Amino acid sequence: MTKLLLATSNPGKLRELTALLRDLRVTLLRPEQLGLDLAVPETGHSYAENAALKARAYAQYTDLWALSDDTGLEVEVLGGRPGLRSARLVGPGGKDVDRRAALLRELAGHPRPWRAAFVCVVALSDPQGELSLARGSCAGEIVPQERGNDGFGYDPLFLVTEAARTMAELSLAEKNYLSHRARAITNLRPILLDRLELRPSLPARPR
Repeated sequence: MTKLLLATSNPGKLRELTALLRDLRVTLLRPEQLGLDLAVPETGHSYAENAALKARAYAQYTDLWALSDDTGLEVEVLGGRPGLRSARLVGPGGKDVDRRAALLRELAGHPRPWRAAFVCVVALSDPQGELSLARGSCAGEIVPQERGNDGFGYDPLFLVTEAARTMAELSLAEKNYLSHRARAITNLRPILLDRLELRPSLPARPR
């Protein structure tokens, strides 16, 4: 069976990607299963460049197909920030709760609504470094108090327009229907099926 390495150590991303890809006839691998601790500097100038850097690095290091993503939160009143620096808003070692607090401090002097969008680009790389990319986005706004206990990152502050709930108030199934990452994977799926020569597993017929 084809092996696909999920090129991230983020537990939240691993959980979502595993659920999004579980219907495929592919063995999904996590870096920890291979004893990998590969630090890839995100020096790109776009989500696509950063996703590509990670996918290629993992694929070429392991000689496996690899899938990565790069994601950012773009807030309209902040001119699209934090964007590429969403995960590094408070510097190295910062925690999600610190990043959320820093974002609210920046927004405090601006009138609401604080319109925003999550943007995600996923990259699929073969061991030779040949890439395929796909993008997804989700519209919403930032709310001033955290809501919900699920999700990660900025999810408790991001009110999804289509759901009228924050990302952290959605179930995994709901998030994997509406989210930026889900939409990026949906857009990548035909390419992924073609390049890995995969087909979705059919549900078992009732006896």
